[in-house]
Amino acid sequence: MAIIKAVAMMLVIGALIGLFLGIAGKKFYVAPDTRVEDVLAMLPGYNCGGCGNPGCAGMASALVEGSCTVDKCKPCKADVKEQIKKYLAEHAK
Repeated sequence: MAIIKAVAMMLVIGALIGLFLGIAGKKFYVAPDTRVEDVLAMLPGYNCGGCGNPGCAGMASALVEGSCTVDKCKPCKADVKEQIKKYLAEHAK
């Protein structure tokens, strides 16, 4: 009988915690910022570090933050640089 009570208590506690986590997940949801991934997809992907950032992911993050300019990316072609500048101007926060 004690085992049945223990199992029932664990089921109730698990259900309550699951309910709480489900509600908290909806209430505190933060929409992800996809700008870094979008800019990273436009960069050449050489991860050379010539821009002074730790690879293209660091460059994309710096571009979105505004602490770097796309002109520092040497392997990036001119038309892609313009595309990145246009994207960042349109999607500024």
